[in-house]
Amino acid sequence: MATILPKLSISEALEITKIYSIVHLTSKENPLICARPFRTVHHTASDVSIVGGGNPPRPGEISLSHRGVLFLDELPEFPKKTLEVLRQPLENGAVTVSRASGSCIFPARFMLVAAMNPTPCGYPADDPKCTSTPFEVQRYQNKISGPLLDRIDLHVQVPRIPVEKITGLPEGESSAVVRARVEAARVIQSERFKGKKIHTNAEMSSALSKNYCQLDAQGEFILKAAVQQMDLSGRAYYRILKLGRTIADLAGSDCIQAMHIAEAIQYRRKK
Repeated sequence: MATILPKLSISEALEITKIYSIVHLTSKENPLICARPFRTVHHTASDVSIVGGGNPPRPGEISLSHRGVLFLDELPEFPKKTLEVLRQPLENGAVTVSRASGSCIFPARFMLVAAMNPTPCGYPADDPKCTSTPFEVQRYQNKISGPLLDRIDLHVQVPRIPVEKITGLPEGESSAVVRARVEAARVIQSERFKGKKIHTNAEMSSALSKNYCQLDAQGEFILKAAVQQMDLSGRAYYRILKLGRTIADLAGSDCIQAMHIAEAIQYRRKK
């Protein structure tokens, strides 16, 4: 994931370096952070290490992932309290750490990537090897709350691939090829938001989404039908709009077509 993201701008590099300097992760040899952060956290990590805190307050992993990627493996194994604290930073791009002496606001505009098994035993529920009961599966999946899932734009199910298919799969695109496409989309977004305080589609407010995510009649019909049938929230509606806008940018399309919005919808899983 980190290898296909655009290279850091000078302003982004300075933002990250300021955060890392607080926790003494810079050095004379490498005074400027020039690569996007990729932080991975074990599910036994404490709330303070992930969110930030201490006395004096220090940034946690979500701030150390600013402008980069935070990867959480085995997502349901994290304490639910810790996962729920992620909701506000995912929405606002910052985290507030309050202490008796005062409050500190640390930037935390990161890309959350998380992985989980379909069941506690690891096998799909319809696999004969699965030993988990329906109750256990439901309890396991319910550890990830609806509001948190609502803030995750892409829900991708990865099926098991037989070994004979793995060995016969053709090579995919290189990271360099994908990064070039991502960087081209970022240039489009930079031009779109020139003069504003945001740089990417993900940072758009609902008002900006209405201005920059206009749909044709077919796209509007598809999105309204999905919202009704899947019982989606208002937050999910605007996130689908922004994702559709990004898919269109990656395709080099000036307008959001029905196929772009349909693709965005298919990544949205109902809790």
